[in-house]
Amino acid sequence: MSDHSHDHDHEHHHAHDKHEPLVVEDDVGNIEGQIIVDALQNILMRRNLVAPGEVRREIEKIESPGEHLGAKLVARAWTDDAYKSRLLVDGKSAAAELGIAIGEAQLIVVENTDQIHNLVCCTLCSCYPRSILGQPPAWYISKAYRARAVREPRAVLEEFDLKLPGDVAVHVHDSNADMRYLVLPVRPAGTDGMKESDLAKLVTRDCMIGVAVVDEDVAA
Repeated sequence: MSDHSHDHDHEHHHAHDKHEPLVVEDDVGNIEGQIIVDALQNILMRRNLVAPGEVRREIEKIESPGEHLGAKLVARAWTDDAYKSRLLVDGKSAAAELGIAIGEAQLIVVENTDQIHNLVCCTLCSCYPRSILGQPPAWYISKAYRARAVREPRAVLEEFDLKLPGDVAVHVHDSNADMRYLVLPVRPAGTDGMKESDLAKLVTRDCMIGVAVVDEDVAA
């Protein structure tokens, strides 16, 4: 089974010994700041003061307060198979059914399954479905993420504390000015009796980018 696939052609460079760190690479010195943050987080984890991924989840809450419009699409798809079919065929029209206006030219929704995990990036700049997810996180627009997501997606996912089984294929989707992608995560077990509004609260921004999955512990 293919380890990963792409929606566009990319030049691949596999001959490298060291990973570029997933840091923000801009002109205002954020690289040094990210290194300090990562070092501090590692110390806190070694001392069992924070759990792996806890800091990232809290940063996500700060960067994107409130419930994402994208989460509403996911929750409806989880509870309505007919709607999910329409969402996967035409994301923009399906969003309009819920009164959600997609500002981007086209929204393509890709579904995670037990055999396939989807990851979204933008290799050229920072194309992102802002109308339903808000501003992209700093790491999404970093040069390291944009380059490495297509080259070594499994390594990138592991740095987000997501280690996938070897038999799960990773499909990488490259956004551009005309197309934005949204990941439809796998619905966690034990949520059959939950209301749609409560299901939406389980869906994070990172799940809809593909660097995380819905936390089953939160759903329990």
